[in-house]
Amino acid sequence: MCCSGLLKMIMFIVNGAICLVGAAILGVGIWVMVDSGSLLGFLDHIEDAPEELAQLANVGYLLIGVGVVLTLMGFLGCCGAVKESRCMLLTFFIIILIIFIAEVAGAIVLLVFQPLVGKFLTQVGGKVVQSIERDYGNSDGLTTFWDTTMEELKCCGYYNYTDFMKSPFVTEKSRYPIECCKDDVDCTAAAAATADIDGCFPKLVTLIEDNAGVVGAVALGVCAVEIAAMVVAMILYNKAGKK
Repeated sequence: MCCSGLLKMIMFIVNGAICLVGAAILGVGIWVMVDSGSLLGFLDHIEDAPEELAQLANVGYLLIGVGVVLTLMGFLGCCGAVKESRCMLLTFFIIILIIFIAEVAGAIVLLVFQPLVGKFLTQVGGKVVQSIERDYGNSDGLTTFWDTTMEELKCCGYYNYTDFMKSPFVTEKSRYPIECCKDDVDCTAAAAATADIDGCFPKLVTLIEDNAGVVGAVALGVCAVEIAAMVVAMILYNKAGKK
């Protein structure tokens, strides 16, 4: 009886956390979809964008879907444990199992296609630079996106400061974005060349490579929690069936 109560408490706490995480992801997904200045806003400014890149615009829908599933899963886990509902516990187990299988499949895909990330970013580089030359300083959405990206990654342009050379911003103001210079000075072409700030493309590739291990460790931890949740759900399911 004591063991059963402990399992219920563990299920309630874990699934309560899952429910909160799902609600947070759902909120982020809604924000991405409605915020015109969000991370994906720059896609609208790239002409003839590759089909793979265009699919990134669906990330908002994906986040909303994941958020809804996690919230529902957390709710079923909490209620199933408290009420000892076999139907809820079984539904919770099935959802966790489906997610676990999808995560394993996704991990395999990432391992197979990880070496292609650099090649993919190189292929879209020309289109991205064209969008900078056409709209940086002219489009608020794209300008805000690049200013934020350069500030966060401490980089300048996609490849380097020359990406901005033909942009409306440089043409009109005869200076480059302040992120392209090391000091808070009038960022002229000479100052940008002297600063020699790395482009966001190599910074992004390095960021992905450096964090691959962290992502893998987190994924393993999540899988371990999911396996434990499935085991506990089945134990409570069997106990509820004997009453």
